[in-house]
Amino acid sequence: MSLRIYNTLSRALEEFSPLKPGHVGIYVCGITVYDLCHVGHARSMLAFDVVVRWLRACGLRVTYVRNVTDVDDKIIRRAVENGETIRALTTRMIAEMYRDTDALGIGRPDHDPRATDYVPQMLGIVGLLEDKGLAYRADNGDVNYSVRKFHGYGKLSGKSIDELHAGERVAVRDGKQDPLDFVLWKSAKPDEPEDTRWRSSYGEGRPGWAIECSAMSAALLGDTFDIHGGGADLQFPHHENEIAQSEGATGKPLARYWMHNGFLNIDNEKMSKSLDNFFTIRDVLQKVDAETLRFFFVRTHYRSAINYSDVHLEDARGALKRLYTALHLVPAASAGIDWAFPAAARFQAAMDNDFGTPEAVAVLFELAAEVNRSQSPQAAGLLKALGGCLGLLQGDPQQFLQAGTALGEVAIRERIDQRAAAKRAKNFAEADRIRQELLAQGVVLKDSAAGTTWEAAQ
Repeated sequence: MSLRIYNTLSRALEEFSPLKPGHVGIYVCGITVYDLCHVGHARSMLAFDVVVRWLRACGLRVTYVRNVTDVDDKIIRRAVENGETIRALTTRMIAEMYRDTDALGIGRPDHDPRATDYVPQMLGIVGLLEDKGLAYRADNGDVNYSVRKFHGYGKLSGKSIDELHAGERVAVRDGKQDPLDFVLWKSAKPDEPEDTRWRSSYGEGRPGWAIECSAMSAALLGDTFDIHGGGADLQFPHHENEIAQSEGATGKPLARYWMHNGFLNIDNEKMSKSLDNFFTIRDVLQKVDAETLRFFFVRTHYRSAINYSDVHLEDARGALKRLYTALHLVPAASAGIDWAFPAAARFQAAMDNDFGTPEAVAVLFELAAEVNRSQSPQAAGLLKALGGCLGLLQGDPQQFLQAGTALGEVAIRERIDQRAAAKRAKNFAEADRIRQELLAQGVVLKDSAAGTTWEAAQ
């Protein structure tokens, strides 16, 4: 393969070679399901949707795992507030998550394990760590990981133990022997609901956050797998803790390539629920179509931060319209992708360079220009097929271009016919008035030798 991936672990571009020839195992940290997903969540899920699409386009078989965190403090609080069980809350929120991701054309993973279904496997890892002296029972009933006893801690984030200790200003508490230690198993509190407790040799309790991913990735992909992904905010401490747990328990590397997507920002500050500066996917799709939102993300490299704004969404809509306009003017010929064709080869080179979607999108615009110039159905077919590798340009061009106007098709065609009659009568003032009237209602007319077409204004 010629694919190169930026590996966060080595901080370098590396040639990608699957552990098992022809098969890729990929694990991506998913959503904590206590509320509707926001567009920052969409950014991460869509980034890895493109990764999986490209791996499959390269002829690889992919086993894609994206977990669901369905027990934590936020979920417990929300369930108590709602007067419902955590299972009822999380099941409902998982359904809402898929409603949003389906709308965005984000493919469902092959496995979407729920943390609460893997508690025995988590306890098994905790037991191994305790046997190896990497975990200890605290006085308050918790089981903690002893960070200083794992010599590789900090290798993913590039932080040394001394640097982490120097930055730690929190006094040792909650039964920890060291402020850097983290919880593997949390002892149940008297006021917590019964459905948040599991029996164990450590007493009733529930798992810490990072241990769920160590257990689920091992169960579904093995002790070592190809790619581990997630948002840049998970690099430390979540992914660092995963490495400590998994590699401490098995003595084997957890993942061979680590990938992290950049933040979605509002005014250069990360979008998050904790900062209350977020927009739900549901709300955004009330203002802009799903493919435009997808294109907004795809035209930026997955590792780069993106600033979210209505202006940027409008610009993305206008750019996507240019691609659909080419497909509207020239019907696409149905054909597979000939990767030897120069435009296809450039697209492939872009994607093989750490999933370089900005350069791949640039190739789509080059092809659109070629379609407009040559009127070639073959070029249009290639444009559509390459767009499909990114989850784009698979809709009906006319429907995309005409979406977003309050007027119906029949009413618009009647006004176009009236304008044509006015032009034949050389009443150009009336023809111009009709054009402006339609424009005021969000309809743009386009005249050509073949006649007049229309599309929705940007």
